[in-house]
Amino acid sequence: MDEILKLMLSRHSYRGPYDPNRRIRQEDLTMILEAAQWAPTAHNMQNFEVVVVNDKQMLAEIGNLPVRLSESFLRENYAQLSFTEEEFRRRRTGVLASMFPASWTEPGEWQPDGGGTLSQLAFLSRSMQDTPLLLIVLYDTRRRAPASEGDVLGFISLGCVLENMWLMSESLGLSLHVLSAFSGDTVEQQVKYLLQIPDFQRIAYACSLGYPAPRKVEYLRVRRELQDFVHYNRFGNRDLEWPAAATESKEAKSK
Repeated sequence: MDEILKLMLSRHSYRGPYDPNRRIRQEDLTMILEAAQWAPTAHNMQNFEVVVVNDKQMLAEIGNLPVRLSESFLRENYAQLSFTEEEFRRRRTGVLASMFPASWTEPGEWQPDGGGTLSQLAFLSRSMQDTPLLLIVLYDTRRRAPASEGDVLGFISLGCVLENMWLMSESLGLSLHVLSAFSGDTVEQQVKYLLQIPDFQRIAYACSLGYPAPRKVEYLRVRRELQDFVHYNRFGNRDLEWPAAATESKEAKSK
């Protein structure tokens, strides 16, 4: 059990370059896909498909797709940023501003008259970091779990698929990064066109996968303490009191 927890603690979102000299083995990819296969899903619907992209020409075409960042994304992302490691450790949530281009962290650049409009036009290749393989996870919009309006259970299921693949990748020494831009309206339609994905299928997320470059990039990682988010028996109660064991109750009665 300690090994499982260690694996969870070591799992991270890799934002560095991949090693171009190391290919992903077929047997490792199969294990990652089998991990997805056995992920828990609502009503055992298994409402997901996985498109594996490892063709260099196709990866290049996808990488050349433009991504225009909206001002709302930039502002909401900005609210999650910490600008020093000290602030990051204190907040225990969000991300470090140093992980992003400077233009993402300068509100003055986001205004139409700020001269920075063109700087917010990026390409998927920036996020893909020359990944040797993409995993694109789809779901069928025509299906949902019973009595699940809005399909919240379906989204939880897709998260379980992601976590299973992520932990398996980590155990195999492979680095994974979730690319949320693939589910954006404009990008999604272009990717679906390139990969001939049917209209009723939506992209939940994509993952870049590969071996980290020899000079591995390390990032400071933080999490809230247990007492910051765990409540016992009622919201706001941070103290857990265990009920007396049945044997102790019997002994007390006999006395």
